[in-house]
Amino acid sequence: MFAPAGKGVGKAPMDIRAILAGLAFALMWSSAFTSARIIVADASPLAALTLRYLVSGLLGVAIARALGQSWHLTPAQWRATIIFGILQNAVYLGLNFVAMQTIQASVAAIIASTMPLLVALAGWAFLGERLKPLAAAGLVAGTLGVGLIMGSRITGGVDLMGLLLCGIGVIALTIATLAVRGATSGGNFLMIVGLQMLVGCAALALATAVFETPQVTPSWPLAAAFLYTTLVPGLAATFVWFWLVNRIGATRAATFHFLNPFFGVAIAALLLGEALGAQDVLGVAIITLGILAVQLSRQSKR
Repeated sequence: MFAPAGKGVGKAPMDIRAILAGLAFALMWSSAFTSARIIVADASPLAALTLRYLVSGLLGVAIARALGQSWHLTPAQWRATIIFGILQNAVYLGLNFVAMQTIQASVAAIIASTMPLLVALAGWAFLGERLKPLAAAGLVAGTLGVGLIMGSRITGGVDLMGLLLCGIGVIALTIATLAVRGATSGGNFLMIVGLQMLVGCAALALATAVFETPQVTPSWPLAAAFLYTTLVPGLAATFVWFWLVNRIGATRAATFHFLNPFFGVAIAALLLGEALGAQDVLGVAIITLGILAVQLSRQSKR
């Protein structure tokens, strides 16, 4: 949904414009699961995502060129573009699109929202990063929240293969985030985003040729959802994210990820009528607090 940004604290305070932009970003990012669920009801998931990234990538590159950005990237930027294009755009989103043929959008959104928790856990386990007590408490809370929700869904008959695909997807996103942290510094951010989408398009086109026979049932919901997911989560959310990062810094901007579980579940319930039980609501609240604790710990560290 978005590209990783470099480290550092922003120059501006967390003012009302930044807060509104952060809320808009979280809302757009979280809504992508509901629009994806609508798309895969009438179209082959990998083929639909391939077309989405072709359109988004070409638009992103065109806008970047219009703004004077260059596609002559540094070696680190090319590495970030390829890694993130494959792991986020192709593996993470590709598996989520396939999974949402059989699982609810709210479930996919909850699993994907654990990415900040997994990044903190992997940084501690594999990169030797120290965890503050607040971050450790956040990780424990997030794990308990996920277990609470998944326990109720598994006993309720959720598709286990769909859960597995979403789990592999968020792990791929976590690896990508850790692998390219800071590698996108040096300008040309929007060009990098556009090229990442085209890399994802190429990888997904190959996967489509191998695993799918593309099919589509034309409908107005499909057309509206495809247009929305291409322009809003695909492009607008990315632009808002980079504006936010440039204004207040990546660490502060990342704090808004704590809203994703709530928004993802709320939008799916509102637009798709997905049922929510008391255990689901409690789990979402615990995960949200866990993510917030981890992000606030990182912010104080900066």
